[in-house]
Amino acid sequence: MKGVMRFCKKGKLSPGYIGPYRISKRIGNVAYELELRLEFAVVHPVFHISMLKKCMGDPSLIIPTGYIDFKDNLSYEEIPVEILDHQDRKLRTNEVASVKVSQRNHFVKEANWEAEDDMKKIYSHLFTSG
Repeated sequence: MKGVMRFCKKGKLSPGYIGPYRISKRIGNVAYELELRLEFAVVHPVFHISMLKKCMGDPSLIIPTGYIDFKDNLSYEEIPVEILDHQDRKLRTNEVASVKVSQRNHFVKEANWEAEDDMKKIYSHLFTSG
């Protein structure tokens, strides 16, 4: 049997999962040991059932770990790859320009709205002139 491991938050509150990983054995009533890849050698392989989800073939919930550059603390940097949309939001006293940004290793439906000025400072290559 295979399962995926919860790794991060995707979108507002929905959890993101990585995997799938084979379950090697059941530990008690609520924990399972997974056969993890080498990049997770520093992670204890036993997880509470609340951190796992049965792999039913829903690829929108799974981040393929082969394409992620993990840091030593098992975090990774979100890298924007494309500006999908632009909007101006009217607040009480001013107007804020936002862009919808698609991130590497994420699906388009998971794109986030970010402040356009902040994105231009860091990722100016994503904006075309003219």
